[in-house]
Amino acid sequence: MRNKKVLFITNAALIAAIYVVMTYFCNTLNLAKGQIQVRFSEVLTILPFFTPAAIPGLFIGCFLSNILIGATILDIIFGSLATLIGAIGTYLLRKNKYLCTLPPVIVNMIIVPLVLKYGAGLETIMFKGLDVTLIVTAITVGIGEVISVCILGSMLLRILCRYRNLIFREDEIDF
Repeated sequence: MRNKKVLFITNAALIAAIYVVMTYFCNTLNLAKGQIQVRFSEVLTILPFFTPAAIPGLFIGCFLSNILIGATILDIIFGSLATLIGAIGTYLLRKNKYLCTLPPVIVNMIIVPLVLKYGAGLETIMFKGLDVTLIVTAITVGIGEVISVCILGSMLLRILCRYRNLIFREDEIDF
């Protein structure tokens, strides 16, 4: 029983560390924060498909990444919660490898524009009663998430499915 907990924590820590490194790299390319984001680290949000240890790993990785790249306090808190919710959604949809990539995309399209508007102080542009800033930001964040999660994540999912039993042994980790 103790070995399962150690393995769970170790896997979560490893996933968090990889997320941090990937986000930090994206930040050097100015892709990790702002209205236009393509966080390559979001490719890891497919990992709850394989192991529940990815859920806390992704949350902690996003939280630490947001601190390291100098995100606003709202982004640190709510951006990390968005990743947590997306990871839980992926885990809940793990029976369907085509749908499991959608929760991170949908959650980030809803939460991140609000975080950017209120945390980063994006200028509000209204048109016929619609907040154009939120809509445009949701679209640009969504495009980045589709690239990272749906396209690259699906490719990683296919590759990892081949080695699933070698890398993610279900009998070793309980949630």
